[in-house]
Amino acid sequence: MTGKHLDRYGDYLFAAVRIVIGFLFACHGAQKLFGVLGSKPEIHDPEGLVAGLIEFFGGSLVAVGLGTRAAAFLASGEMAVAYFKAHAPRGFWPILNGGERAVFYCFFFLYVAVRGPGRIALESLFAGKRTPNGAELP
Repeated sequence: MTGKHLDRYGDYLFAAVRIVIGFLFACHGAQKLFGVLGSKPEIHDPEGLVAGLIEFFGGSLVAVGLGTRAAAFLASGEMAVAYFKAHAPRGFWPILNGGERAVFYCFFFLYVAVRGPGRIALESLFAGKRTPNGAELP
């Protein structure tokens, strides 16, 4: 298959990636807020509470594609702060200081903030944009 043949799947793949990564990020927030998924709640710590709120709600919004740019920008910033506060002091290389997930999330969410939610998102439905097959939504 050539690139032209694969182009028609781009919107679907981006939506799948956005949904999965947003959901995984929301799971980190659920750990901090609710003490689920093998973790204890961090709501007693102001930083843990703020991080949990951004991760849970930001990840959820990115996953469903609603308020995506703002949520992704906030999530990207949170991950940059987390990296420089918690990981960078332990060394320069993210693979050695344990910060590769923070770097990944930071740059993924920055990309989403710039690119937007894509055509397969709640925002697109509410804005009356076209569907992936080109049909006009009511």
